Amino acid sequence: MNFATIIKEIGRGAKGAKPIDGASAEALFGAMLDGTVPDLELGAIIIALRIKSESVDELAGFQRAMDARCAQLAVPDGPRCVVLPTYNGARRQANLMPLVALLLTREGVPVLIQGRHDFDSRSNPFELLTALDLPLSPDAAHATTQLAQRRIACLDVDQLLPGLARLLALRLRLGVRGSAHTMAKLIDPCQGRSVRVVAVTHPEYLERMDELLAATRACALLMRGTEGEAYANPRRRPRIMAYRDGLADIAWPAEEGGAPPLSGLPDAPGIADNAALIRAMLAGQTPIPQPVLDQVAALAELARRD
Repeated sequence: MNFATIIKEIGRGAKGAKPIDGASAEALFGAMLDGTVPDLELGAIIIALRIKSESVDELAGFQRAMDARCAQLAVPDGPRCVVLPTYNGARRQANLMPLVALLLTREGVPVLIQGRHDFDSRSNPFELLTALDLPLSPDAAHATTQLAQRRIACLDVDQLLPGLARLLALRLRLGVRGSAHTMAKLIDPCQGRSVRVVAVTHPEYLERMDELLAATRACALLMRGTEGEAYANPRRRPRIMAYRDGLADIAWPAEEGGAPPLSGLPDAPGIADNAALIRAMLAGQTPIPQPVLDQVAALAELARRD
């Protein structure tokens, strides 16, 4: 592959750059995942894509490259497996992503939590999961066993797609996120038996992900995440879109108005307090925010569809 030719196309800035076709995008991202792009060219490609922004065809090509390399887990008979990404961690609010997962398991829906954490300024979601007796599995085989026995498993992205983990780690060297961070939330370790939760941060990506999920005939739930995490903002529900074979429905409309703090829901709790809050909600001692219940209901419905 001639990387100079690709950089010439995508590296002309936000206005002059041109997208590459889907097949070329698949080959390019495959080379990036396989570690066969030299460092200089790799850095140029990452920054060029960040400035240009990826087209839907490029994202679809990247998705195919990931699907061809991602480790796969067996899903128990019954509902599809909900795949919850976690790549940020809480900053100002309690992280209720594990609550979504545990509520789904109560409904008999299997859940795989996959991700990575390298932010010093945010609380570590994997420490929170460990405090809730949900430690990381050492590999995909162990995670498959956990799904069968407990209906829930947690897995570092390095065990699913090592090449993507290497690309994600470059944020610390380059100072900015790249296409790998967008694609990490689209990993599918249960192809044909999954419901992926695609939680985006920036509003413009809602439109792009909508087009991508439709084009790839996805089974997924799309919404704006809370501080980058895959749970509905408990202060004000975002619009929640459900996709079945790429066909989109509004599972829940966005709530209007502001997003004031909620009584009983502390800001920026530590790991132990965050875990205690989730346990209290599960035990019925503290009310579960309605937006979280709405998200769980939409996911359970998607997971149970044929």
